[in-house]
Amino acid sequence: MKRRADRPMRARFAGLASGSQPAVVKMASFGGGSRLGAMINYVSRNGVVAVENERGDRLRGRDQLSAVADEWNHLMKNRSESRDIGSFNISVADDGRADDYLFDRAREIVKHGLGDRAFAFAVTARADGSGFDVDGVTVLRSTGGERLTADDKAAAIVQTRLEGAGADATFRFTGYGNGTDYGTSQVRSLVASHKGEVQDERGRVIADAKQAGDLVQLEWRDQLYSRKPRDVMHLILSARAGTDTEAFQSAARDFLGQQFAGHRYVFSLHDAGSDPKAEADGGKRPHVHVHAIVAMRSDAGERVETTIAAFRQWRLAMAKKARSHGINMEMTDRRDRASAPAYSKNQVRPMNTIGCTEHEGTSAAAARRYHAKRDDRSDRSGTARSQAYMQKAQGEWREILQSRELGAQQNFVRSQIVRLEEVRTTAGTSKTVHQESGNSGSQFRTHLVKLAELVSEGDDMRHVTRPEFEAYEKRVETALFQAEKAMALEERKDFEEIAQAAREHVNVRREIVELLEGRGPSRISDQSSQERGADGRQDDKRRWSDAVERHGFAAADAANKVLVDIERTR
Repeated sequence: MKRRADRPMRARFAGLASGSQPAVVKMASFGGGSRLGAMINYVSRNGVVAVENERGDRLRGRDQLSAVADEWNHLMKNRSESRDIGSFNISVADDGRADDYLFDRAREIVKHGLGDRAFAFAVTARADGSGFDVDGVTVLRSTGGERLTADDKAAAIVQTRLEGAGADATFRFTGYGNGTDYGTSQVRSLVASHKGEVQDERGRVIADAKQAGDLVQLEWRDQLYSRKPRDVMHLILSARAGTDTEAFQSAARDFLGQQFAGHRYVFSLHDAGSDPKAEADGGKRPHVHVHAIVAMRSDAGERVETTIAAFRQWRLAMAKKARSHGINMEMTDRRDRASAPAYSKNQVRPMNTIGCTEHEGTSAAAARRYHAKRDDRSDRSGTARSQAYMQKAQGEWREILQSRELGAQQNFVRSQIVRLEEVRTTAGTSKTVHQESGNSGSQFRTHLVKLAELVSEGDDMRHVTRPEFEAYEKRVETALFQAEKAMALEERKDFEEIAQAAREHVNVRREIVELLEGRGPSRISDQSSQERGADGRQDDKRRWSDAVERHGFAAADAANKVLVDIERTR
């Protein structure tokens, strides 16, 4: 793939400081041809939401959607995914060793059959005393590289080993699957059906769903060498709540047409208003987003490149298309603002899918990574190339600050300089302490600068919609929460004055939005000015000017009060 020139850093930074949103283009999953139908059903909400293909045709309903698989079939290799996890059962006859601990006897038998593989198992003694049964889940690849296929042939191999060890037992595989998600579900089912009486090959008890998930996600993962077919990919393009849905859909259409020319694809748009999926089931997300299913191979045989450089280029292209449709958007690099690295879906588990999904980490390290990203903590990239990039970024932010070209956005610019300066001076162990301690003074100052940037946004409310205002209000509350959480307990009382002033500023902006909508307490009149003639229109104009001037000054006073309080606290 020929790489296009990046948009100048100065232009991107100026856009971000002026309120542009970041371009979000992320990979949800890959799949084989056999998964294509299920993926299209997901993005179309089982045919309820229309999807659009690369030719501009709008498809809806099962008949039209099922035809896509036939059209794409020649592009699918339909390579089978690897069999990584197998479930098994061993029926053991009574051998007269009643005094032995049943789990120890069962573990010995399983090890004879499976060899040096990781496994979890439960034991059930038969009521008639004729023996016991072992139900278990195992990694199919051994440490030596041998992979069992979890079929009759593989079961015969294990059976031969058991007989060679003198065990009076019958072995069979009862199922198999791919990846950690399958393995986690199988071990959790084993734990649930045996009421926590489950152990692993080392004798450790796996008593609940969390321990089952940790076993698979943290210990078995590296032993799987999992392989999934990559015939199609599922991309997600996202924008902030309040973004014009038609403009974003047009931008996404242009992006897909340019970036994947010659490839087959379908896409659909989801937003809170049109998504038929219930909020409790993970639908009706507050932000607007487009799901795209793209064939990895084009009709000419070219494959989509999915490198880090390719994703950067995709974000650049998506931001450019968005701007061409009137959406302020920029490609962002986490090194621009010393942002923490993203967390993967395997590092978290969902706790609540209503609105913005809440997660918890699958390990202590994953939890730290998750909270660092969600709390927008600063982070220092380790490579020399990244450090040089961040040094250049800091220089660009400083030049923007010195030029005073952005006016009211200067506080945002200052906050970026603070973040980059922090990570430059907090290397090694001091950096780790900073990241893991939510109460550090530098972290608190960072959040205060971020809060100052929010409250000092421009007071011209003429083009702000209610969804945009509600998204702004949520950002202010988030900034207040993060700042309060980062400060010492004995200092939180002094922070109440800052929080109150910030909320007063938000309340003033709410009044202006309501005034614009003509439904707030200061609305001009329920009777149109046209009905009241020229004098009525002139009267409306005068009252409108007075209201905007009054609320504008009030908003400025509230913002200045917050800024003064923040400077005093710092």
